[in-house]
Amino acid sequence: MLPLRFDHRFTGWQISARSTLKLMCLLRNYRQRSLPSLVINEAREKLSSIFGYEMRELQRSRPSSTNQGRSQQNAVDAKSYVITSKLPNEIYSKYVEEKENSHITGFTFVVLGIVHLAGGKISEENLWHHLRRLGLNESDEKHPLFGNIKQALEALVQQRYLQKDKVNGPEGNALMYELAERALDDSINERLKEYIGQIVKKDVASLEVD
Repeated sequence: MLPLRFDHRFTGWQISARSTLKLMCLLRNYRQRSLPSLVINEAREKLSSIFGYEMRELQRSRPSSTNQGRSQQNAVDAKSYVITSKLPNEIYSKYVEEKENSHITGFTFVVLGIVHLAGGKISEENLWHHLRRLGLNESDEKHPLFGNIKQALEALVQQRYLQKDKVNGPEGNALMYELAERALDDSINERLKEYIGQIVKKDVASLEVD
């Protein structure tokens, strides 16, 4: 099994700008329009200097399809922040990484890999077709590792690894999954390509041996 490191250093925390502003509005002395950005910048500096985390702004990616219905993510803020570790891989793996969550990292890698190989966008039907070949069925609510498989996939949407939208096609409406901003982040995207390349090389080597 390949040592997956393409996304494990993201904490999974996602902070919406709207939620941050709501908290700011609760402050009695909230009179300066620049206060939210000042607080965010201060939080970014403290997270970096004290905890070794980088707070990064994510701009929501727009669906590539121009013929689409109403998005199922309209409630999601256009601007959000994620927190990722700045520690070197070796130190993070030894002292911080939670080994018991490695199956979640693997699931994320598999799903993003399928979507990436499909050109960055895939229909819900085709995505489940590939996942079923791996033994992951959409009707399975008690998987020994992932529990409810549908909810595990939906979690990737909520964490902004995937974007899900309803698209109008010749055969009616269809749900499409597309790589979202966290999956398109350079640190993740490059590692995703790297591991896909390693798997392809391994399969080619196996065929040559056979």
